[in-house]
Amino acid sequence: MAMNVGTGGSGDPDVMMDINTTPLIDVMLVLLVMLIITLPIQLHSVNLNMPIGNPPPPLVEPEVVKVDVDGSSRIYWNGDVVPDRATLEQKLTAAAAQAAQPELHLRPDKAAKYEVVAEVMASAQRLGMTKIGIVGSEQFIE
Repeated sequence: MAMNVGTGGSGDPDVMMDINTTPLIDVMLVLLVMLIITLPIQLHSVNLNMPIGNPPPPLVEPEVVKVDVDGSSRIYWNGDVVPDRATLEQKLTAAAAQAAQPELHLRPDKAAKYEVVAEVMASAQRLGMTKIGIVGSEQFIE
């Protein structure tokens, strides 16, 4: 058996070329623990201050104007046929001028022309109607 006794010359020990990482790891772990302790606890809920009780009912029920467009692209105002676009615009202007503006419920038929429905919506918006809704869209689901 042989034994390594070193290099026979100078007697100086070899220089260590590796850095000692143990103190660096210790400092890193201490910083990690401090970070975990100082972070606030994350909640999965949002605290809201909600009003208590029921809101009062509206003083006046909103008036609803029903505008229907049938399959042959005829326009109806609350069930009455509107002969032309000028008459429709007169009715829309009168409805928009009311103090409590009515809601406009537009119900187009599935076979109605898109152009006619778009003209009704554009006229209503241009003449000042702000409460416009399209109802009966369940007929378009296939």
